[in-house]
Amino acid sequence: MKLLLVGSGGREHALAWALAKSPLLTKLYVAPGNAGIAGIAQCVAIPATDFAGLRDFAVKTGIDFAVIAADAQLVGGLWDVLEAAGIKALGPSKAAAVLEGSKGFVKDLCMEKGIPTAAYKRFREAASAKPYAASLGFPVVIKADGLAAGKGVIIAADKTESDKAIDFMFEGGFGDSGHEIVVEEFMEGEEASFFALSDGVNVVALAGAQDHKRAFDGDKGPNTGGMGAYSPAPVLTPALEKIAMEQFIKPTVAAFAERGLSYMGVLYLGLMITKNGPRLVEYNCRFGDPEAQVLLPRLKSDLLAALLAARSGTLDKIKLDWSGDVALTVVMASGGYPGTYEKGHIISRLEDAARLPGVTIFHAGTENRDSGVVAVGGRVLDITATGKDVAETRARAYAAVALIGWKDCFFRRDIGWRALQR
Repeated sequence: MKLLLVGSGGREHALAWALAKSPLLTKLYVAPGNAGIAGIAQCVAIPATDFAGLRDFAVKTGIDFAVIAADAQLVGGLWDVLEAAGIKALGPSKAAAVLEGSKGFVKDLCMEKGIPTAAYKRFREAASAKPYAASLGFPVVIKADGLAAGKGVIIAADKTESDKAIDFMFEGGFGDSGHEIVVEEFMEGEEASFFALSDGVNVVALAGAQDHKRAFDGDKGPNTGGMGAYSPAPVLTPALEKIAMEQFIKPTVAAFAERGLSYMGVLYLGLMITKNGPRLVEYNCRFGDPEAQVLLPRLKSDLLAALLAARSGTLDKIKLDWSGDVALTVVMASGGYPGTYEKGHIISRLEDAARLPGVTIFHAGTENRDSGVVAVGGRVLDITATGKDVAETRARAYAAVALIGWKDCFFRRDIGWRALQR
C-alpha cells in the first residue's frame, strides 16, 4: 500500500523507520521529511501546514493510508480534510483532538469521570487567576490552555514568578494558546509517559517511557520539547501500567464515545507518580517526541498493521510484541535552544556514529545541502541506542554522541539518571 506520513522531526523519522519495515508497504512518502528520512522514504516538499496541498497530493498519488504525526495538524483538523477527500488516515478527528488542544477540557473531563489529577481552575483574565494561584501555595503550575510546542507550562516558585507567568500568558507570550489558562497545584513525584492505541471502542496498550524536559543536566533550565528519553521506565511497574489503562485510558475513550465522538488514534498519557498514586499531568493525541524514538525500536510487531487496525475498528484482533531490551535516546540540539539559535552549521561524523553497534540515529532538524547534512532546527538529532540494560544502552548512545558535532551544539549528559539510581 502507498502510505503518506506527515511531518519532519525526530518522531517522524522514527515512525518512517518503523513503518518502512512493514510487509504491507509498497511506497512511503513523507511530507516534508528531513535529511535522515530521505534515506528511507521519498520526501515531498509540501509543508505540514499546507492541508490543501497534502490533500491534493494524497488524492493525485492514490495514497491508501495517511499517518498524521504531530499535534498541530491533528488539532487543526488535517484528519478531517483527508478523510473528506476519501483518504483513510490515522486520527483523531479535529473534534476529538481537543484532548490535546485544550488543557482545560481535559481537566474538566477528569473531574467529571473521577480521573485523578491536580486541583485546578480555569481563567480568562489575570485578576482572578493571581489570587487563586497564591491560594494553592508555591510552587504552582501555570499552563496555557492551547498548544505551545511543548513549552506552554511554567512552574512558578513564588508569587512574583506566578504573577509574571500569568501576565506573560495573557499578554500573548504563547500566542493564542494563552487566551485561557489553567492554574493548578504542583504535584510532587516522578513523571512518566504511557501510550495506547484506540479505535474508538477497543484500546491496546503500547508501552511506557520517561523523558527529560529541562534543557540542562540535573533537570535545570527552561522546559523544552524533550532532551532525551528511555523505555521501559522502571517507575511504570506492570501494576501501574494496569492502573494507567483501567483508571485513565479506558474511561477517557468511553467519555468521548458518550459525547458521540469516536477517539481513534494514539493516546499519550502523562502521569505523575505521587506518594498517593498516579495522577494525570496531561493528555496528548499522538506519539511523543522523543518518546517515539525509544518506543518504536522496542516494538517487534508490525506498526503499520496496528495503526490500520486502529483506523478500521479492529484493535481487538491485534496483539503487540515488545522487546525486553532497553532503548535510550539523547537529543543533540542547537546552541540557544529552546530560544533563538543559528542554522546551517555542517554536522560532522554522522556516518561513523551510525556504524556503532546498537545505535540508530534519527534526524529531527536537518537538511541535505551541497556542503553536507546541516542543522536547521532547535532539536537536531536523536541518538538512539538499544541494549540489555540502561547502563549498557546509555554508554552506547553517548559513545555515538561523542563522535558527532557542529558549531554550538549541546546535549544533556545525564539521560537515564533516574533509572540508573534504582
